[in-house]
Amino acid sequence: MAELSTIARPYAQGVFEVAKAAGNLQQWSNMMSVAAEASQVESLAPLLNTSLVNRTELAELFIEVCGKSLDDQGKNLIRLLADNRRLGLLPQIREQFELLRGEAEGTLQATLIAAQDVDQATQDQVAKALGQRLNRKVALSTETDPSLLGGAVIRAGDLVIDGSARGRLERLADAMSR
Repeated sequence: MAELSTIARPYAQGVFEVAKAAGNLQQWSNMMSVAAEASQVESLAPLLNTSLVNRTELAELFIEVCGKSLDDQGKNLIRLLADNRRLGLLPQIREQFELLRGEAEGTLQATLIAAQDVDQATQDQVAKALGQRLNRKVALSTETDPSLLGGAVIRAGDLVIDGSARGRLERLADAMSR
């Protein structure tokens, strides 16, 4: 996956620079979200990286799927990505764009994945502690994954803090096998 993020990085940087210069980071964030979701549509995804479909037709089809969510610059981005056969990278481009945006705005999107539902007070504590550690305002979302057995995993950009029981057991098994 590191290879995909390496290819996506210049596109994300370019989109970020355009959005920042125009002062519309939120609008670009919305467009990138819609485009990334469209790239995952089951009927469209197989067409994104094939040479069997004309690039111009693919771009126009993709723009049509995104509907009115894209402005002219957003449509131009889709055409550029289609010309370079990079439409399949939209999720990675969006992810890197959001990291750049968060850095510029001093915010960070983090996800707390726990074995059970987490109450709001605990969520607030985790967000506050993470914000202090990273020197940013943290927007925390939560997910539930019973396979963790207990504890939690926090993902914030490239940072992963694994405090889950499953993670501890895996580290123990790894240490014992050495």
